[in-house]
Amino acid sequence: MMLPVLLAVLLAQTPASNPRQQGVPIGKGKTLPVVTLSAPSGGWTVDRMMLIEGTVSDTTIDPVVVSINGDRYLMRTYRGRFSRKFPAASGKNVVTVMATNQAGTARTQATSYAQIPPVPFKVVLTSDTDGVYTDLHLYEPTDASAKDGTLDVRKMAHVYWADTASPSGGTFFLNSQGGDFDQPAYGPYLYIHRSPPKGVYLVATNYWPSGDKAHTVATLNLSLFEGTPNEIRRMVRIPLATPGTTRVLAWVNVLGDGQAEVFVPSQDPRPKHAAWPKNLDEALKALQSNEDGGGEGEY
Repeated sequence: MMLPVLLAVLLAQTPASNPRQQGVPIGKGKTLPVVTLSAPSGGWTVDRMMLIEGTVSDTTIDPVVVSINGDRYLMRTYRGRFSRKFPAASGKNVVTVMATNQAGTARTQATSYAQIPPVPFKVVLTSDTDGVYTDLHLYEPTDASAKDGTLDVRKMAHVYWADTASPSGGTFFLNSQGGDFDQPAYGPYLYIHRSPPKGVYLVATNYWPSGDKAHTVATLNLSLFEGTPNEIRRMVRIPLATPGTTRVLAWVNVLGDGQAEVFVPSQDPRPKHAAWPKNLDEALKALQSNEDGGGEGEY
């Protein structure tokens, strides 16, 4: 009978691991928080970008958890306020905001309908740890990047935080939520393309922690042809631990006529469609050797 008691005492005396490395922090308040959404307010909209804005009564809660049509994001709060624009989905947009403190989790929800063309290519990247950068990197196809069934990643257009201009018309949104420019933490980084040209795209993340942040989990939400019968949705979650590490999250092959294929190296078998390049492994090695950041280039 003494063993369970002794075990309980030992567990109680064991120092807890650093809570800042355990994912989303919990607010300190002991009264269930109240979450209020001022936007979206419901009804119909023709805006391509949807504002999510509101307040949480417990100002120690940072971040709040946001779900948009089932995709989960994290949003920073400032003195109990949160505000960020996201690309709207064509048709129904169900927005749920959740806030958690010592008393539990409170939530609120609003539904907005967007009368806009479907978004054919949308990427959202978040992490679950404060004080880290999980930078989003997009590589777009160019006329010179694919020839004779092979891919030269070094000739793809590289769109990321230091060069957000997409030659083919994609839009890259930096991690900005009303605070400092491109601050570290949860994200999200956003990339959308309303008319993606045919070809192979590469979605990757580069990890830069700070201070005592040993690791994080990056979450990619990828939507293709959202709001159409050909809609493709993928979520990729991957742990990041080594500073400077670049990890491939997904390859996307836009085939045209509303068709595309996704290849996630950590989850999927090798794609067999004839439109895929035959040298994906070699292309990644070439990209790794061409990196400027000095990172390990872990693919």
